[in-house]
Amino acid sequence: MTEPLDVAGLQRRLAEFAAVRGWQPYHTPKNLVAALSVEASELVEIFQWMTPEESSRVMDDTESAGRVTDEVADVLAYLLQLCEVLGIDPLAALDAKIDRNERRFPAP
Repeated sequence: MTEPLDVAGLQRRLAEFAAVRGWQPYHTPKNLVAALSVEASELVEIFQWMTPEESSRVMDDTESAGRVTDEVADVLAYLLQLCEVLGIDPLAALDAKIDRNERRFPAP
């Protein structure tokens, strides 16, 4: 039986993956942000020339769904690694940002 997924557990797995391969010296904030940007761009590329309707149906096609899922995973992996290196709790950061946005953009 596998353990339930959580952010800290995924960050540990990513850190262990990098450590075994000796990649930690390359996982600087600058490099991780650059990699995050590249992966986000690869996700954008999938949708680049789609109509809004086509983009809404992207997960209906097995091949495109796999590509989108892989790129989302890459973006999340680099974001979680960046948060780990900088000591940011990504869930707390998002929660605080939503609070600020609720104050900044009150519901009508």
